[in-house]
Amino acid sequence: MSGSRVAVKDLFAVAGHAIGAGNPTWLAGAPVQATHAPAVQALLNAGADITGIAHTDELAYGSLGLNAHYGMPPNPVSPGRVPGGSSSGSASAVALGLADIGLGTDAAGSVRVPASYCGLYSMRPTHGMVPNTGRVSLAPSFDTIGWMTRTPGLLKRVSDVLLPSRPARPVDQLVLAADLFDLADPSLRPRLLESAHAWADSLAVPVRVRENTCASRLDAWAEALGVVQAVEMWQVHGVWVEEHYESVSPSVAETILAGGSMPVEYLAWARDVMSQARLALTELLPPGTALLQPAAPTAAPEPTGNGIALRTATVLLSCAASTAGLPALTLPGLRGPDGAIGLGLVTAAGGDRALTALLTDQDTCQDTVWPIGPAPSA
Repeated sequence: MSGSRVAVKDLFAVAGHAIGAGNPTWLAGAPVQATHAPAVQALLNAGADITGIAHTDELAYGSLGLNAHYGMPPNPVSPGRVPGGSSSGSASAVALGLADIGLGTDAAGSVRVPASYCGLYSMRPTHGMVPNTGRVSLAPSFDTIGWMTRTPGLLKRVSDVLLPSRPARPVDQLVLAADLFDLADPSLRPRLLESAHAWADSLAVPVRVRENTCASRLDAWAEALGVVQAVEMWQVHGVWVEEHYESVSPSVAETILAGGSMPVEYLAWARDVMSQARLALTELLPPGTALLQPAAPTAAPEPTGNGIALRTATVLLSCAASTAGLPALTLPGLRGPDGAIGLGLVTAAGGDRALTALLTDQDTCQDTVWPIGPAPSA
């Protein structure tokens, strides 16, 4: 990994710099950091170099890559469309070739969605598996770091550096979640399924199609995640947002402030639903099994689209791993003139190295990416 260039999301401590968290007022009042965050230091110790501090959605809240203060980083895979958020700048830098490794964070898909939209590989580790210190938080129950690369080989090497040496049962079965693929854009679904089977073949892991996995429970899981996340966002940032309300974009400010008035009964319901989700996913994903699903419901949208509806649909596909704190690997799926959409592999807690062991050591992209376009006629 010597000489690899790292784009560090502007939530992490980088010695000699202040953390900006996607907001200029926050940056103006932030102290200069004396030391690197542990994840940054680990990459430097392995021979990597920091090439820059990358944009984030404001206070790390967002799934599109839109920042009212700093604008939108480009998506070279789909010019004019969003790069995904909140690790938007890290993904953009890697996709553009300005960096080799994008260091980001992922509470509800903030690494997985940009990786999907930008045609990248990414890893979201088990919650608590990697030190989560030295950075600005969003919602502690869900926060974890994550990383993105253009090639499987580099993602594997970064994972070897950042993940602890904890043994995990190898993945010996993929469960293709047909009900989760039903949540993807219907025009892309046939090719996305083809890509999923192609990936299964290339990974040399048996795949079993299952019609009913967890789709029927995702609405409740996503709602519960949103409730707990809102409360924790208020606990982390509420006072600062109240004091600097005019300096925060209205959508972000109102979302954070809403967490301060959450009914106690609603929060208790949400935490109970999350406990049920963890039990259901433990049963669905025993060690050695990985769920194969779309990483996002669509390719990257235009920045002027219906962001609320898209965020809702996107969280449905990302909430299982977030709610249960599970490791998730993103693989390039489809790529073409209309953008990119990735595939996700989710496995049992602690199975991080079992997922990364599926990757080859290649530093070129595997030829398993299918072009976006209409399905061929019979």
